[in-house]
Amino acid sequence: MPAIPFRLSRAVCLAALSICLVPAAALDPTEPKAAVAAATEPSPADFLDSIAQKTKARWRLLFRPPPPTPPTDRGRTALILGTLLGDSFLVLQAGDAQQFRNNNQDVLTYCRTLGLGEKLLPRLMTQGNLAEQNAWKDLRQEIVDGHQQALKLLRDQRDDDLALLIDIGLGLRLFEIATALIVAAPEADVSLLCASSPSLLRDLQHDFGHLSTPKSEVALMLRVSTLINEVARLWQDAEKTPLTQTQAAETNDKLKRLMQEMQGK
Repeated sequence: MPAIPFRLSRAVCLAALSICLVPAAALDPTEPKAAVAAATEPSPADFLDSIAQKTKARWRLLFRPPPPTPPTDRGRTALILGTLLGDSFLVLQAGDAQQFRNNNQDVLTYCRTLGLGEKLLPRLMTQGNLAEQNAWKDLRQEIVDGHQQALKLLRDQRDDDLALLIDIGLGLRLFEIATALIVAAPEADVSLLCASSPSLLRDLQHDFGHLSTPKSEVALMLRVSTLINEVARLWQDAEKTPLTQTQAAETNDKLKRLMQEMQGK
């Protein structure tokens, strides 16, 4: 059963999560922020836009080193590609043209491994040019559309599992970013994050539950599922019993370790 790309329920959850992440603070005028474009449906970009409106997030501190050469395992490649798409939305917020182009090259490399390179190359080249021109509003929409195009191309070639894994990787990366921001802001009210995080985790469980049996039983995928379920159990009653900063930090550490395992580090 194909999943609806970045389902509305998930997107609404993310928007609510980001709005409640931290207390309002003055934005850093020296760091450009992606303009909020009108959209018919919330997206990962809306999630990070809301964070930008509510906190002085130090986006550049969340940048990561380049990923390794794409693995031969297409499932792991799709997971990593999802995290790289999460990085695209992150770098967009930082307004860092060079970092965006670097990450975009990694996205292209991983897309080529999945057989999407030539079809997505024109869009990715457009994205790189827009970043060079500091055209952040147009770039924002291009990234949103590129994510959806990648999922559609995979489903058109009957690779529904890979499309699901891209969204799982993207969701995990966004949750890692959110918890990292909580850890970096001791004054933040962690209970606010707890209010909507269970919905995001249920969406991740839903996506994993719709993977085909062979794909879901690969060792790495079982560890992904174990972590999603473990974190979900920790956060499922968070609205009644708010998590502490320490628990938020532990969640972030587990997500970081999983990201490293995805990349074979």
